[in-house]
Amino acid sequence: MYEHFFQCPYCWEEISMLLDPSVYRQTYVEDCEVCCNPIEITPEFSNNELVAFEVRSIEQ
Repeated sequence: MYEHFFQCPYCWEEISMLLDPSVYRQTYVEDCEVCCNPIEITPEFSNNELVAFEVRSIEQ
């Protein structure tokens, strides 16, 4: 597993997430551990290295 730190697009707190480098590219939704708002997360790996990471707020 790969630990990655980023800012929540809602509350701007730094949070960390464990990512699975065995999956080349995926998009999923996970709640912020601080403010509980849903975040769309898209990590992309190449040769087990994180090459792109995008987070977006999901407007409710």
